[in-house]
Amino acid sequence: MTVLRDHDLARAFDHASGTYDLLTALNPGYRTDLLRSARRLKLPDDGAGLNVLDLGCGTGASTRVLLRAAPRARITAVDASSGMLKRALAKPWPARVRFLHLRVEDLATAGEGPFDAVFAAYLFRNVTDPDTVLETLRTILLRPGGRLAVHEYSLSGSSAHRALWTAVCRGVIIPAGTLSGDRALYRHLWRSVLDFDTAHAFTARLNRVGFTEVRATPVAGWQTGIVHTFLARTHHVIPSAVGGGR
Repeated sequence: MTVLRDHDLARAFDHASGTYDLLTALNPGYRTDLLRSARRLKLPDDGAGLNVLDLGCGTGASTRVLLRAAPRARITAVDASSGMLKRALAKPWPARVRFLHLRVEDLATAGEGPFDAVFAAYLFRNVTDPDTVLETLRTILLRPGGRLAVHEYSLSGSSAHRALWTAVCRGVIIPAGTLSGDRALYRHLWRSVLDFDTAHAFTARLNRVGFTEVRATPVAGWQTGIVHTFLARTHHVIPSAVGGGR
């Protein structure tokens, strides 16, 4: 099986949107781990005066944890799936949260930003060109010194963790997807995680495209070694000396 990409993946998420929240609720620690990753952004003063981008917001679970981690921030939540956004918009939100139907690849030309921080949950293994997306975040969408938190299925590289992931998918995730009529999406989830960067490789990718202060931290519980939080920052701009020579 090949993983889904672009329009095929967006359509699969559209189809799965009606049961997506129910299936994620069956995953022990799903929302707790998302909240932990959002809090690792360590936004000052509860996010007061800050613009935060929720990239790949889905049905709004990641948006909700951002609100808890930074309750005074302005949040722009973006997703390529109209079905997932419909589910998100049906939920109650404060006025400082807005949702946009956009592909991540189109954000650079949509006139959005710059942002003080970006939170991306379960996104990068689903994009065709992660390097281009990361470069766009670093050079266009994030302010100098801006913060990035990526919450992603990214295996440790251990054969034991690969085997555990496959066992969980075959025993729980894919059968649940089959019952809900969304088998293709959940087979994609299984395969895309196996094919994606290990935690070490994604950390190296962040460094390679020019992010600083890069580090990876595992989540707790059964997903240790399967899901990681990746933290990084853009370079600060150092002002030129005034009135001085070289």
